[in-house]
This record gives sequence, C-alpha cells and structure tokens, in this order.
Amino acid sequence: MAAHLQYWLFSMQKPIQGSPFQSLQPSQITAVVPSAAVAVRPYRETDRLSWDRFVFAHPHGSPFHLIAWKDSIEATFGFEPMYLIATDGDGEVRGVLPLFLIRNFLVKKALLSSPFAVYGGVLADSDEVRASMAGYIRQMAQELGVAYVELRNAYPEQSLGFEKVIRYVTFTADISHSETALLEKIPRKTRRMVRKSLEHPMYVHTQNEWSADFYDLYSRNLRRLGTPMFPAKHFTQLLQHFRGMADIREVRFNGNTVAAVLTFYFRDQVLPYYGASDPSASPIAPNNFMYFDLMRWGGQNNYRIFDFGRSKKQSGGSYDFKAHWGMLERELPYEMLLVKRKRLPHYGPGNPRFQLAIKIWQQLPLSLTRTLGPALIRLVP
Repeated sequence: MAAHLQYWLFSMQKPIQGSPFQSLQPSQITAVVPSAAVAVRPYRETDRLSWDRFVFAHPHGSPFHLIAWKDSIEATFGFEPMYLIATDGDGEVRGVLPLFLIRNFLVKKALLSSPFAVYGGVLADSDEVRASMAGYIRQMAQELGVAYVELRNAYPEQSLGFEKVIRYVTFTADISHSETALLEKIPRKTRRMVRKSLEHPMYVHTQNEWSADFYDLYSRNLRRLGTPMFPAKHFTQLLQHFRGMADIREVRFNGNTVAAVLTFYFRDQVLPYYGASDPSASPIAPNNFMYFDLMRWGGQNNYRIFDFGRSKKQSGGSYDFKAHWGMLERELPYEMLLVKRKRLPHYGPGNPRFQLAIKIWQQLPLSLTRTLGPALIRLVP
C-alpha cells in the first residue's frame, strides 16, 4: 500500500474526544524555550492531522510516533500522554515528541518515549528545534518531579545530549520484487532453513481482526522467555487504531496455526513486531517461512525496507536469529535524563536482579501467566 493511501486511511479514523492533558494543562507548564521563533507546547486534539503529516514526512518517523500509538497505549494501559509539539510563528509543525508519564512502585515516576515501543524520541527539522525541545523537557521533568526521562531514539540525529544508553541494536534489510534476489542475500545457513520451510505445504492467512491463535502462540512464547504477557486488549486496540497499517499473518500447516506475527506497515517499511511460533513445529521451520514470506510479500507490494526490530546486543535468542539473516545491524542511541535518580535504571530481562523471577515465571501454569501478566507488564513499559 502506497504511503499516501496509508495516510488517507489513517486520517479517516474518528478522533478520540477529550484532552490528553487532564492532570497537567498547558498553563501549568512554565518551561521557557531557547528561541522565540519556535514555541514548544503540549499536544492538542486539533493537532492530530498536522502531527501525523509531520511524522510521515520526517525521515526518522515511525509508527510509534503516530497518534494511533498514543490512542492505543492510552486506551489499554491508561498511561498519561504528555505529547509535545513545536511550531513556528506561522503555526507550522517543526518538531514532535511522543511522551508518556508513567507512575508505579517500580519506576516511581518517569517520562518515557514511548511505552512498549522500540523507537521514539524527538522528530525535529533543525538543531534549533531539538534545543528547544531539550530545554522544555528538562524543566518539565523538574516540575513533574520524575525520576528520569527515557528517549528511545532510532537515529543519532534525534539525540538531545542526554546520557547515552547503548544496550540495543536493530536489524534492517532492503527487499525486492525478486524471490531469487531475496534468497541470495540471506546467508547460507538461514537460506537452507528457508528453502527447507518452502518444501512444506504451509500457507499464510492474513486478517485485520483479533486472532485467538496469535494470542495463544504469543502468550506461550512470552512464558517460555519468562516475560509477562500483554492484555488481549493491547492487540485489539493496535489493530483498531492502525487499521490499514497493521495486520496479523498466521502461518498454517495441516489445519493448525504454527506461527503468527502482528506487523506494522509504514511508508515503504514492513515492521514485524509481535511474533511467535510453535516449538513443536520447528522441524518444518515455520519462523523462517513466516519472515521470508513477509519479505517476499513486501517486495511484491512495493515495500522497500524490512525492519526486523530491536534485540539486546549479543544476547543470544532473538538476537542470534535476526543476525543470521544477514541484515544491517545498527545501534539504537537511546538516551536518559536523570532527574531524581542517580544511576541509569535497567528493568529489562538482562538485569541479573530479575533472573530468579524469570525462572519462576517460566514454571508457572500458562493460565496463571495470562492472568497475572497484564498487571505486571504495566510495570516495565
């Protein structure tokens, strides 16, 4: 689907009514921006279309910068959006920052761009705008009394000069119309697994609605990893708000769903985001089939970039799986501004403090992890 058609479909959605700044109105923020030519202020509902146009046009824009992500996260988790927009004297958008205020006993209080997103941070059209955003964020963070601000930048050009957090990488690859060309780019070992998977009569069923098979596979996969499960509402909200830009692709074999992935489509990019497969089907390599078929479909439908997403550096597991596809590996230049905290927080599964909890979680009944997971996942967005 071409970018302009994606945007038309997206902009036709009915806006959600109500102010996103119920606890902190613009008059309560007294931050002074460095330049009178650029004004930074909280997002208003009337900014919806101009915000998304700016995101689509910006080279570092992502699905997680769109208002659809705000609407989805707010509806499912109730986190408070504190989105910021920079405009010039003519009212033209010059920069945007998706931002949520998180409050819980683990993180205390923090500003995050953005919860459950691998990419975030400021999108700006100049150094002047970035400086204005940085100054506003610093004072806003002090006034709110947060422990820290986390910006999940995808590119160094988004950086605001806060402390760098280099823990993650992302993988991307160019895709083409030619299945042969796609296969030739894949390293030998993975190419062999892809060809092996293509020998089996698997096929893909695509849908834009809730999928019980996807939820079952994904919740089992997260339990194996020792990670809390998302509420089902998270996926239904994403499919609703990203309608025309997201779907669920199920790989079926002998009447069973053996792999499934929720994928975003943004401009010329294909972004598989939540994926899982059935370990008992590993002899037929459904994961390899699923991702190769998605690349093949993307190339045939005029997409140019396959974004395999974030993994922790040299962590095994998903990192190794992605690295073996021969894609471009790029560090993600995340940043944190420490306000009340003295040390950088680390709430990921790589933190040694969480290893016992992970092992216990892996042994719990699946039904219990599905019940407890939605409450726990809110603590580590």
